[in-house]
Amino acid sequence: MTISLHVNGILKTVDVPDENTPLLWVVRDLLELKGTKFGCGKAACGACTLHVDGEAVRSCSYPVKFARDKQITTIEGLGSPENPHPVQQAWIEEVVPQCGYCQPGFMMATAALLKKIPRPTDTDIDNNIVNVCRCATYYRMRKAIHRAAEIQQESTEKPIT
Repeated sequence: MTISLHVNGILKTVDVPDENTPLLWVVRDLLELKGTKFGCGKAACGACTLHVDGEAVRSCSYPVKFARDKQITTIEGLGSPENPHPVQQAWIEEVVPQCGYCQPGFMMATAALLKKIPRPTDTDIDNNIVNVCRCATYYRMRKAIHRAAEIQQESTEKPIT
């Protein structure tokens, strides 16, 4: 089956063996974007989080048929080394990763949260960022989420020249 997806702003057409193939495997194996990680395969840990039409989605349990003609953003499309997303910049500033395996999923979940709640409280973070980190870098992530909100706010307050 042939399916079209808009991935990181580029239209991609892929042949998938089954329309119920998880989006995670299409992104990783067919599109070779390895930033999105496999964690549990049950949508519990969040390592596979990416955006579908701006919403955070656990891609290990999201059939590719539901992504047809939608805007998919992976960690590779969130920002760039030259122009990192505020979340990526905050993660660097706060030295969040330890092993780093789960971090793309946390960053994608955080970016989606900041679209909905630009200045999240600790309670907002607790209620919305429910990914799992085996290294327990939660304290540094919380600091980075608050810092990302600041960076995002600063970028919208810059005067236009």
